[in-house]
Amino acid sequence: MSAAQRVVKPTFRRACTRGRRSGARRSTPLAFLCARVVQCPDPARRTSGLLTTRQRARTPMTFDDLVKRAASLGRPGRRAILGITGSPGAGKTTLAEHLVRELNGDGPAWVAHVPMDGFHLADVELDRLGRRDRKGAPDTFDAAGYAALLRRLREEHEETAGEIVYAPGFERVLEQPLAGAVPVPPSARLVVTEGNYLLLETGAWARVRSLVDEVWFCEIAEPERVRRLVARHEEFGKDHESAVAWVAGTDQRNANLVATTRHRADLVVPETALPTAGTSPARP
Repeated sequence: MSAAQRVVKPTFRRACTRGRRSGARRSTPLAFLCARVVQCPDPARRTSGLLTTRQRARTPMTFDDLVKRAASLGRPGRRAILGITGSPGAGKTTLAEHLVRELNGDGPAWVAHVPMDGFHLADVELDRLGRRDRKGAPDTFDAAGYAALLRRLREEHEETAGEIVYAPGFERVLEQPLAGAVPVPPSARLVVTEGNYLLLETGAWARVRSLVDEVWFCEIAEPERVRRLVARHEEFGKDHESAVAWVAGTDQRNANLVATTRHRADLVVPETALPTAGTSPARP
């Protein structure tokens, strides 16, 4: 019996015994960890997973850790895609912008930023569909178009096509998508894309996960997330009452949906590792 098996099996047995005695299915951190360990068929990976969990408890994740992990995805001869997701207001865009700036540094740009928000449907189309009042919900985006762009970004890079790939952007003041606003040069070996629904398993969104090398889930305290959202809506034209109502309604429904996809992420990024909006990453 391996060392990992000696550690895991008694722990798992105790967790299961408690569950049987209670007569109810309870989701506890211990039971969740044990389930993840038992589902993994590789003893070496089981041991690694346990050590990683213990190390995380001792050493908080930092922004520098994220920079190193993102940098490791880029390899010569292929283009990697890093996805960043999380509920509205969790800091996805800020993290993406800081990563790209830090990784590119003062040298040639080898990392590009492609937001999912460029695939918002235009207001005129939302009006036609009767969805304008819940703009930002999954069915108010061109999810199939987003997946198609990710596929093209994976397949076209410096050694194959050698052409710029243009992605749509999103104008916050107008709240409208802008075609061809984001150039991805052939030299970009890593693309950082961010948005709410990268881990959603319904409709065309289900195509996204297989096209992305890793997906990170940003997680911050709920009061802070709500505060940021209200401030953002006010910054771009809503009065305070309208901003609060939108955050409590449409945004919260979307946030609840996104939260159900957390378990599919490769990494959950805690608030302590997230950069602050409006600041520049420190350089040595």
